[in-house]
Amino acid sequence: MAAPSSDVERQRDKDRTRADILAVATSEFADKGYTGARVDEIAARTSTTKRMIYYYFGGKEQLYVAVLEQAYSAIRTLEQQLDVEHLEPEDAIRQLAELTFDHHEAHPDFIRLVSIENIHRAEHIARSEVLSGLANPALDVLTRILDRGRAAGRFRADADALDIHMVISSFCVFRLANRHTFNAIFGRDLLDPQRRAHQRHMLGDLVLDYLTNTPT
Repeated sequence: MAAPSSDVERQRDKDRTRADILAVATSEFADKGYTGARVDEIAARTSTTKRMIYYYFGGKEQLYVAVLEQAYSAIRTLEQQLDVEHLEPEDAIRQLAELTFDHHEAHPDFIRLVSIENIHRAEHIARSEVLSGLANPALDVLTRILDRGRAAGRFRADADALDIHMVISSFCVFRLANRHTFNAIFGRDLLDPQRRAHQRHMLGDLVLDYLTNTPT
């Protein structure tokens, strides 16, 4: 039996409220860090109350973990949805690298949250069952691409999926996290739109140059 329309609408209201809280909390934690963020401020910026936030999430730490879970799950979902099985391994690697490039540029709050959680030595991520379960999805698509490339004799035999993931992430995170200091020291804005296409293509070139070189 279908749920009464009033029950469905109540659930929709709950979902909207929770999503609104998470969106504002993401901005608050990204801007002020875990320590500096205030639940009172998050409540003031949403159509809810501090008491309601605690009802939905349990407390400030649980809300912060929920923000991290949503942020990490979003990029993992995009990676899993990437349709690269019909592509040549080289093209598939480039698409995966470019997806990460595009995602990180479009979600600067994600980069700030990662930086903040590293300051806290990943103590909150370590407590999340959701985040601990995202390790394999992060590598599944990449591992399949590397396996196809090795089977075809086009990728080096010692290519490690976690190494490649690290290289791609390092480039994309550095570009956002160090934008201001890099510009102050070198006088170049890493997010200059005129250099975007060059950087995006360069990332794919870097990864493929490594994968297609014979180990020495």
